Amino acid sequence: MQRKLRKHDVLPVLVTLFVLAIALPTDALAQARKITGKVQTGTSELLQGVNVLVKGNSRKGAVTDNQGLFSLEASPTDVLVISFIGFKSKEIQVGNETNFTISLDEDATQLSELVVTGTRNVGRTIIESPVPVDVISIKDIMGSLPQIDLAQMLAFVAPSFNAVRSQGGDLNSHVDPVQLRNMAPNQILVLVNGKRRHTSALLITETAVGSPSTTVDLMTIPVSAIDRVEILRDGAAAQYGSDAVAGVVNIILKKGTNKLTASLTGGGYANTGGQAGALTKDGKPDGFNYQFDANYGFKIADKGFINISGQITQRRPTLRPFVNDWGFFDNTYLNNLRTDKNGNPVITNPELINAQVAGNTSLMTSLKTEDGLMSARGLTKADFAVYAGMPAITLGSMFYNAGFEINPTTSFYSFGGMSYKYLEGFSCYFRRPAQTDRFNYLLYPNGFRPQMTSNTSDISNTVGIKSKIGDFTVDFSNTFGKNTMRLGMVNTFNASLGSNSPVNMNLGTHQFTQNSTNLDFSRYFKGVMNGLNIAFGAEMRIENYKIIKGQEESYSYGTAGVLTVGKDGLLVGPDGKPLEDASSTPIVDANGNPLSVFAGQQVTVKSLSSNCQCFAGFGPKNERNEFRTTMGAYLDAELELTRKFLVAGAFRLENYSDFGGVTIGKLAARYSISKTLSIRGSIASGFRAPSLQELNYTHTATAFVPDANGIPQPLDVTTYPTNSTAARVLGIKGLKQEQSRTYGFGLTYQPVRGFEVTLDAYQIDVDNRIFRTSYFNASEVGNNYGEVIGDGEAQFFVNGADVRSKGLEAVGNYTMNLQGNKSFTFSLAAIFSKNTVLNRKTLNLNVANLTEDQVVGKYLSRDVIGQFETGTPRTKLIGSVAFRANKFNTMLRGTYYGTVTERSVSADNDGNFYDQTFSGQAIFDLSFGYDLTRNLKVSIGGSNIFDKYPQILRSENQGFYLYSNNQQGSNGAYYYGRVMFNF
Repeated sequence: MQRKLRKHDVLPVLVTLFVLAIALPTDALAQARKITGKVQTGTSELLQGVNVLVKGNSRKGAVTDNQGLFSLEASPTDVLVISFIGFKSKEIQVGNETNFTISLDEDATQLSELVVTGTRNVGRTIIESPVPVDVISIKDIMGSLPQIDLAQMLAFVAPSFNAVRSQGGDLNSHVDPVQLRNMAPNQILVLVNGKRRHTSALLITETAVGSPSTTVDLMTIPVSAIDRVEILRDGAAAQYGSDAVAGVVNIILKKGTNKLTASLTGGGYANTGGQAGALTKDGKPDGFNYQFDANYGFKIADKGFINISGQITQRRPTLRPFVNDWGFFDNTYLNNLRTDKNGNPVITNPELINAQVAGNTSLMTSLKTEDGLMSARGLTKADFAVYAGMPAITLGSMFYNAGFEINPTTSFYSFGGMSYKYLEGFSCYFRRPAQTDRFNYLLYPNGFRPQMTSNTSDISNTVGIKSKIGDFTVDFSNTFGKNTMRLGMVNTFNASLGSNSPVNMNLGTHQFTQNSTNLDFSRYFKGVMNGLNIAFGAEMRIENYKIIKGQEESYSYGTAGVLTVGKDGLLVGPDGKPLEDASSTPIVDANGNPLSVFAGQQVTVKSLSSNCQCFAGFGPKNERNEFRTTMGAYLDAELELTRKFLVAGAFRLENYSDFGGVTIGKLAARYSISKTLSIRGSIASGFRAPSLQELNYTHTATAFVPDANGIPQPLDVTTYPTNSTAARVLGIKGLKQEQSRTYGFGLTYQPVRGFEVTLDAYQIDVDNRIFRTSYFNASEVGNNYGEVIGDGEAQFFVNGADVRSKGLEAVGNYTMNLQGNKSFTFSLAAIFSKNTVLNRKTLNLNVANLTEDQVVGKYLSRDVIGQFETGTPRTKLIGSVAFRANKFNTMLRGTYYGTVTERSVSADNDGNFYDQTFSGQAIFDLSFGYDLTRNLKVSIGGSNIFDKYPQILRSENQGFYLYSNNQQGSNGAYYYGRVMFNF
């Protein structure tokens, strides 16, 4: 139970309101009768999603369906207020009429519309909401945005929303993690039509805020299926359950029928290389992408609809090479000094042999140098470069949204979809021939660049029924979702298997399944003060996480470097000299003599790397099949004490099969100082159990750590779960749940029609935030730790710190209509935030050879703290101006990313860390559109049109990346063209 907001503070209020509501007689509603009607444009086009409310009682109303129809209860003295974004509002006296046909006139200054996220009432406008909610009409903006997928669209229009697109880092580029308020991706809850969306099976181990995290893969939902997105910027765990610590993103699907809309987009990146000079390779335009979207809806017997959307995407990779000079061929390679495990010579430089046979002294001298051999083979340093950049993606997805009215009070609904995504990314270091433990001349004489792949299938389905039981609205639904990711590697091999190793491998499969069953009740009571809405319900959620092993060669240790001795004697080769290890050093005893061996003895002559290169496959020891069951119940109430003063509260009980029970709550209020100015505030507690992925993920990957010369050297690191032997022996404890407290205060201001401003301050405190430790090796730990983890190093997920995120958000919009069917729309949005580690956690670990300070530094390392506190922009500004004149429209948008400081764990001889601060960056997007006909539109434009690259990393930090990846990224300018049509 949370300390700051106790259940005995909230529960009595909610229970009193609930009991009062149940006991309230309904005589006051006796004269109300059913009112029906339809809403259309001046040209008789039916309008879906129009708000029809009873004046003076904004909680009593309806929303038009896909056929423009509505029904509600009203009395003859009531006045109906009909409003819809982009149209002039209209008021109609009910009188004796029971059926209406209402026409609305267009008016671009009408920006307020109802939101359903954050309330279980009929809905409130953005200005009326007691908590901040952004409403983004995807169907209206997708035509003028350069971005083509949902996560990137939202990142460029909502300042508090972020989706850092990784340009490397193993699997981190395979799903874009989404964030709110600079919190971790797993502290945001994603809903579709108000129902919980399942996350990706992937655990992203390196996020923009330094925390391992799961995330919803928004790319699996076609943009053409989405009507709008509502972003609730407030803690809402008490309303919606675990994960809604930073807020909620609710994706509302389209319902329209008898209209085909589609678009075809093509674009690419200029790839000018930025300001890095010789460190980059001159490139041609790359990253070409093509996307086709379509949407169409069918009527079902005039009582229902099914709306179907599809998307096909093809993206080519962007390659941003870092042309380094780390030494590609060593002396043993250049001079043919290597041997196999039997002591036979391995010819790695046949060009030198040929020159020696020919007696060409000058050529012999040249071929013994890197530059000379590369020249002879037609190679340059760029051929050995590390590649960062966006992955290649092939994606196909389909979504549907359906509903059917069984009778006037009961309707059936269903929605869901499926998608398939193949991704091939550049996320691995180039394997140089000088790395003898990861080299094979027959397979890759000049080294190789492994590439990771993933085949992801995603399915989801929700079915439900809404009806009435007495005066209560009832919603019963079941939501199922499954994400399956099959991981692979191409252009790789297992060095310990030698030349017989496959070069393309199946690394294993990750799968996450979630099933949620919900039963929700709600009722609005007009006679309690100025209106009371009560909602309550229950949820049962079952989750399953699987790791399925890959092919054996991807995780095994072979015998290519292991010699089985044939007879007793000395460990020598055919020439009688001692056998040599992988570094061409003779294997001898303390006196320099060959080792004595016996027949049948197995001797590791060459310590060749095991597993698939870059990213080891998942083997039997990694396999998992874990379940969790969560039961939850909530009570939610909204009471208008007066027309000016609204209070709302929520109370939730949840029980986890693996973490026990928890009680959380929320209070919120809004007070209207005047018709144009309101203040609002909230306080909430939250709870997040570690995901099944965080609890059970285990894997071995290759990390690269700079040596004394600053050259990254490979190191095999295994992430162990906290219930493993490696964790118990070291003293690592099991993961605890994260507990949070959220505080918010803000105001809304609407001085004139068409001009809206919101300003909100927030603070989010999270106890026991989960981070990942640095590396522990056997020599540091001592206590025979090598018997547990072997020659590699170990790291773990731990409750590393108590953290705080606070900030100020401002959003303003203004639309100005001019004569001649012209208009300007101005918008400015900003977030000023600060993340702080309040308290670093540590344990008394069983470590023999590290100081206390060193243990603290490894438990929560300096660079991880820096990534959370200063690793992403603390300031983000988005300003745009859009102009429309008849058939022509244009949009200019600027995005400013504040300064970023990356902290390092490496330092010079004087103890100065290799930290680096990157100055603020501003980029601009521009688009032009023209309506060729009523049914055909075209647009062209670009993102980052001035080709702004971030600053280059200081030389000590140049490893995989050449540029910082925490602002706009290093893809540079992108230009596109789009054709849109509808029939």
